[in-house]
Amino acid sequence: MTEIRVRKGESLDKALRRLKKRLDRENVIKDARNNRYYEKPCTRRRRKMKVAKFSQMLRTRYADN
Repeated sequence: MTEIRVRKGESLDKALRRLKKRLDRENVIKDARNNRYYEKPCTRRRRKMKVAKFSQMLRTRYADN
């Protein structure tokens, strides 16, 4: 569990901002969203392959220019 200690004289808004940054860096929110529903292994593989093909297509398209 990620913890943030509020420093002396620090406003709550700044502490929340630091917490959100740390959660983003640790991919906590992203993982929680991905695991919200069960995804079958074959569906997960298919989705990852689709993303990989798209990324490869973009790399080849912009590598020539």
